[in-house]
This record gives sequence, C-alpha cells and structure tokens, in this order.
Amino acid sequence: VSFREFAMSNFRRSRCPFCKSKLEPGQRIHPACIGGYAEAQAAKAARTDAKKARDAAKVDRALTKKRKEAIKTIPDLIKEAQREFNAYIRARDADQLCICCGNPLGTGEVGGAFDCGHYRSTGSASHLRFDERNAHAQRKVCNRWGAGRAVDYRIGLVARIGLEAVEALESDNTPHKWTREGLIEVRDTYRAKLKDIQKGETC
Repeated sequence: VSFREFAMSNFRRSRCPFCKSKLEPGQRIHPACIGGYAEAQAAKAARTDAKKARDAAKVDRALTKKRKEAIKTIPDLIKEAQREFNAYIRARDADQLCICCGNPLGTGEVGGAFDCGHYRSTGSASHLRFDERNAHAQRKVCNRWGAGRAVDYRIGLVARIGLEAVEALESDNTPHKWTREGLIEVRDTYRAKLKDIQKGETC
C-alpha cells in the first residue's frame, strides 16, 4: 500500500495509524511513522502469507494421508491393527503377572520388556487375533523362547477369565474374512482405547 493510497483511504483520520497519537490538521500519518507503518504492514502481509501456506500444507498432508490409506492392502491393515491391539493389551495388563508363569512382567533375563501373547496363535486362529479374551501380557522369555507355554497359559487363562470362557475360545472355529473397513475400525478403536489408558496414567 503506497502512502498516497493510504492517505486517500483515510482522509478523515484524526490519529496516527502507527503511534496512535493525535494528528495535526491535514496530516494522515506522522512523517516519522511512515517507515514503521510500512514495515508493520509488510510484516502483517508476511504473516497472512505464512498462514495461507500452513493451511495449504495442512490440506496437502490430509490429501496425502487419504491417498496412502486408499492404497493400503489387507495385509498392511492387519499389521497396523495388530500393532495397535497389541499395544493396548500390553498397557491393559501392565500391572498384571505373566499369564503363563505368574511372575512379574518386569523380571527375567529379558528385563522389563513383555509381549502381547495370544492363547490361540494368530497363525492357527486368525479370527481370534483381536479377541481380548485370547490375548494377555506375557514375558518374552515365555512367549518367544517358551513356544508360548500353552499348557501354563491355559492354567493362567482359566484363573483369569474362567473355564467356560476358555472353552468357548477353544471351540470357536468360525471362519472370518477381514475387510478393509473392519480392520480400519479395529485399528482406530484400539488406538483410542490405548490413548484412554495413557490419559488415565497421566491424570
């Protein structure tokens, strides 16, 4: 904005637009304020341009995320959903003992790390991979090097959820085909459930 344009658009101005002090008759801006006002206007324009650029980048990121989501395969979505589900189970059971050996999860030769261990494995019973009854915190030494310790796992599982629930899991062989929508729902549901636990821990 040129000084002339500014002066013409503010013909009746009584106070300086930069320093806000009173103007003399006929003045539209104090001569000493012209440079400062121009700089302020330039800075304002720069902030406006920066905001537009941030908004455009935000829209671009959203479109990119949408495009990436659209090309994900079923195996990709299973991995994502499993990651969120496993993280939730580990958080849910963090204060429990290992489901199969009964020791604190933080003990053992592998330190404090522990897994989300499945009673019926995701390989043999993929339809139960996201069933909370079928998944519990398990020390890595039991889950990875103890072949899951199925017998001990069952004993611990019966004690935790009851014999009837365990037998229901064991007899459940209903075929299930995972869809994109179903896997996205599982992923987002357990991501939200994990956040709820984490919020509770920080309150």
